[in-house]
Amino acid sequence: MFLFLRMFALFALISISGSLNLPTARIQRKVAVRGGSAFPALKPPGTAAVLYDGLFGSLVAAAVVAKTTANRNNDQKENEIESKELKRVFLPTFWLLRAADWMQGPYFYEVYASKVSDSLGLVSKLFLAGFGSTAVFGPYAGRIADEKGRKKATLAFCILYAMAALSTKSTALTILFAGRILSGIGTSLLFSAPEAWLVGEARRINATDAALGATFSAAYGGDALVAIVAGQLASLAAAARGPVGPFEFSVLFLFIGALTVITRWTENTAAPSSTSSNEVSIADAFQLMINDKRILLVGAIQALFEGAMYVFVLQWPPAITQAVRGVFGMDSPTPFGKIFSCFMVSCLLGSTAFSWLQRQKITVERTTLGTMTAAAISMAAATSAISYTTGALALTALTSAFFAFELCVGLYFPSIGTLRAKYVPDSHRSVIMNIFGIPLNALVVSVFLSIRTLGVQGALAVASTALILASTAAASLLANTHRDDRSKE
Repeated sequence: MFLFLRMFALFALISISGSLNLPTARIQRKVAVRGGSAFPALKPPGTAAVLYDGLFGSLVAAAVVAKTTANRNNDQKENEIESKELKRVFLPTFWLLRAADWMQGPYFYEVYASKVSDSLGLVSKLFLAGFGSTAVFGPYAGRIADEKGRKKATLAFCILYAMAALSTKSTALTILFAGRILSGIGTSLLFSAPEAWLVGEARRINATDAALGATFSAAYGGDALVAIVAGQLASLAAAARGPVGPFEFSVLFLFIGALTVITRWTENTAAPSSTSSNEVSIADAFQLMINDKRILLVGAIQALFEGAMYVFVLQWPPAITQAVRGVFGMDSPTPFGKIFSCFMVSCLLGSTAFSWLQRQKITVERTTLGTMTAAAISMAAATSAISYTTGALALTALTSAFFAFELCVGLYFPSIGTLRAKYVPDSHRSVIMNIFGIPLNALVVSVFLSIRTLGVQGALAVASTALILASTAAASLLANTHRDDRSKE
């Protein structure tokens, strides 16, 4: 999700939230006192690490069964030539670029804290510098990608992100901030240029919508596995080279990714628009959005869901930590890495579910509405669990709600990719995708700056509200689609 989706990677924010000393101590003490004896019979044996190891194993088993069943029941032409060709060319490159992004996330706070003296204040400013860069420069980067070519834009991402990664070797503040600005611009390219290239390539070879949807599903399903592997590699790199190690190692992925772009991708640019000028402009992109309500609704869904997702990323560590301490004791460590792995497998289950729904001829609009509704319910349940449950019941409720939300995340990304391919005109695809990120960034930054006032529960309540609004937008999009279908009859 992406600004964006997306600022850093999910894991980047996990790292920050765990290290920024957010105001959760009072809540933790409250839960520990109330939760220590509320439900003694429900207390799981062993440690939190053992608990989440067991849950991870169960989720992996469920994912294997789901994937095997989906493949066995695949009686559609998912193996058609166009689909196989899209996956062959796009997926390896996409996963390499995503691996570079995931590599850096876990050590964002640590690497910058090791470079500056006033670690908390300056790291927060560096964090926001990346956000601001994506928000300010994203639409312009998207315009250049549409006009000059999506292949060139993807290569530009590799170069900018590599420069940003190498900037972490410096202790000079000007270089560190310059690196964050480059990283923000690179992020806007990562989450627009490759997807725009994929859609353009699909149109060039006349691939079906089903083939494109299958490619999106495979891309984001595999991305969950890439995140887990990249996290492990980042740990090894950090052990060998310190917190800068993962950033150095990510340059290798960027280099290999750039080579695959150069050797395997053909260039594509924006299709000609209906305007009198062939030049891609941000003003024209805004006009296209205003003239087509469906584009606005897709943008609202993206901004609201991804905004909620990043608020969740900021807040799940303190929420889970207080629940773990309420069950296992105040000195019990929270196994963030194991929980993160569980989240990624839940995402994989979601992407598998998307493929199955697509083969059942469920429209992507209907799938999106179901996803938004389920996500809103999950987040509301998590918010309520913090207020009204204690002890093992609180941990069970939070864990279940968070796993369900991550499953919705796995459903969301192939869904929103398919919606953008369907409704966002190719003439301004990259720039419109980056415009969608402006309200998203505003939501995330507002919550980030207000976190001491909101607290964990307040932040999750904001996320719940955003998801309810996203559900409303999805329902409106579905209704518009039905009206359009009836008008064609």
